[in-house]
Amino acid sequence: MNKIACDTHSHTVASTHAYSTLHDYIKSAKDNGLSLFSITDHAPEMPDSPHMWHFGNMKVWPRVVNNIGILRGIEANILAQPYEGSGQRYVDLPNGVLPYLDFAIASFHEPVFTPGSIKDNTLAMIRAIESGVIQIVGHPGNPNYPIDQDEVVRAAKDNNVLLEINNSSLLLSRVGSEPHCISILENVMKHDWKISVGSDAHISFDVGIFDSAEAMLEQVGFKDDNIETKTPVKFIKFLQEHGKTFDEGFLNWVESIG
Repeated sequence: MNKIACDTHSHTVASTHAYSTLHDYIKSAKDNGLSLFSITDHAPEMPDSPHMWHFGNMKVWPRVVNNIGILRGIEANILAQPYEGSGQRYVDLPNGVLPYLDFAIASFHEPVFTPGSIKDNTLAMIRAIESGVIQIVGHPGNPNYPIDQDEVVRAAKDNNVLLEINNSSLLLSRVGSEPHCISILENVMKHDWKISVGSDAHISFDVGIFDSAEAMLEQVGFKDDNIETKTPVKFIKFLQEHGKTFDEGFLNWVESIG
């Protein structure tokens, strides 16, 4: 398998249980062989999330530094109730923040959503998928939140939402995720759907490190064509399918690196 060139999941010191700055990530992304990475700090319902101004002001970031592309994202929380100011969506993405984001992940987090039954967890995840404002489901293999994987994969495909294979889940976070992630991959393959791969780095040294995830993909025989984060061109085209727009200079850069 050729290296996955995009990382769609990482956290800076703006989420205070993480330890690196944007500048740190740019250097580590280059050191680790990435072409494109994303900062996806936590949305409001997480206890240590940044102020909403953090997301609104991401427009000051350059799109490319030292030939490394930077995307502006967020990791939203899947909620049990609609979020105020969101238009009855079950993710904590206020309407006002959406224009500033290149994409959004939605994930279960224990401080925000108490783990429930398979039925309850599945319903909540599908509501997030159907919200129209997320592009990726984060770490869906979390063993604390069992889901009906077949139903979730069907909903993800129907709504053009990717399911994430999270490298951190296979290391120190969410211990016990491996069999659930393998099963998700098998269901994705059955339905000919697509995934993203993210490091979920909380320190810059981990950005673009996908060793455990890539080993799992090889183990199950997952096709490169169904990894939407394989190359910058592939992921940006996916985001454009969601109506995301980028300036011509950045698109030209993306095309130049493939």
